[in-house]
Amino acid sequence: MSEIGRDRRGAWRAALACMVTLAVAMGLGRFAFTPMLPIMLHEGKLELAAGGVLASLNYLGYFLGALSCAAIGIKASSMVRGGLAATAALLIGMGLLHSFTSWGVLRTAAGVMSAWVFVFASGWGLRRLSETNAPTLAGVIYTGPGIGIAMTGLLGGVLGRWGSEAGWIGLGILAIVLVAVIWRVFDDGERAPVGGGAAPAPAAAAREAGSAADRSDAIWLVALYGLAGFGYIITATFLPVIARQALPGSPWPDFFWPLFGLAIIPGALIGARAPTHWDNRLLLAGAYALQALGVVLSVAWPSIAGFALGSLLLGMPFTAITLFAMRDARRLRGNAAAGLIGYATASYGVGQIIGPLFAAPLAQRTGSFQLPLLVAAAALALGAVLFALVWSKSRRAIAD
Repeated sequence: MSEIGRDRRGAWRAALACMVTLAVAMGLGRFAFTPMLPIMLHEGKLELAAGGVLASLNYLGYFLGALSCAAIGIKASSMVRGGLAATAALLIGMGLLHSFTSWGVLRTAAGVMSAWVFVFASGWGLRRLSETNAPTLAGVIYTGPGIGIAMTGLLGGVLGRWGSEAGWIGLGILAIVLVAVIWRVFDDGERAPVGGGAAPAPAAAAREAGSAADRSDAIWLVALYGLAGFGYIITATFLPVIARQALPGSPWPDFFWPLFGLAIIPGALIGARAPTHWDNRLLLAGAYALQALGVVLSVAWPSIAGFALGSLLLGMPFTAITLFAMRDARRLRGNAAAGLIGYATASYGVGQIIGPLFAAPLAQRTGSFQLPLLVAAAALALGAVLFALVWSKSRRAIAD
């Protein structure tokens, strides 16, 4: 086999391994709670407000995990393997343990693991694609969360027919099988940890300081990225519960969550191929607007068609928003963008933590998610408008 052929094969092997990795860490480890929550509510093991707390604890874990990545000096492949093994164990633990306190610990730990795996697998995979001259395969990597979400949606309800314990344990066993398939791929003999590295060169440090306009854009990016975390997470956490309230007795509510996951796949592939000369702020504005419309549809058109279309519009921009935000951080900071990416990720995490804590108690008191969803849609719409205004202001400054 020629060297080009080996590189191409190695690129696809790395991309597919990272795809499966993100499917396990994000789709199963992080978002399995969404299809399992209505089962646990039906069994009387949780009240809605308590479910919101568990969801926010998971997002708190993700927030803490993302913040800690820069300080971790372990090589990426070891972090990925350890995080995947822990994710499978934590899923099984949700089925074996039965107290709210233990579930809270497990969901928090699962959030930490998902952040670690996402960051280190992304770094490992993108480095491999760069080495093999196949950067366009990055879109394949980021289809992973969508594939995992679709799996949890389709399998969670089926396994849950035997009870939530069987559902959690079954998803944990699925994670073990998937991890076993890709385990050997993350054996690259890398010498330096992806999360560490030397201090930036003087030129990079100078760029990190940036102009006043760049600093302003960076502040806007961090603030508005938090609106995305808040805006999508209420639907992403409670979609099956919301749909069951609107469509009592219908078999369709169990399919809207996997539809959301499936919509992420083309969104990731399309987003990765967006030309780099397109302005990221306008791309983000468009993606936020699509998600806002998707959230509104579940309130304005609470039917099978409305929930289906809403799930598609919410899912397609899901990974693309992350991609565009990271691209804009690199536009502002170049190779020294890690700090800005960390701040943006933390802001997104705060939005995710607040969302369920705000929505679940309100929905439990009023018997409806209508008001929380409208607030979430308003947050996304506000983000879209502000990103467009920031872009317009920068264009005028350039013209002047």
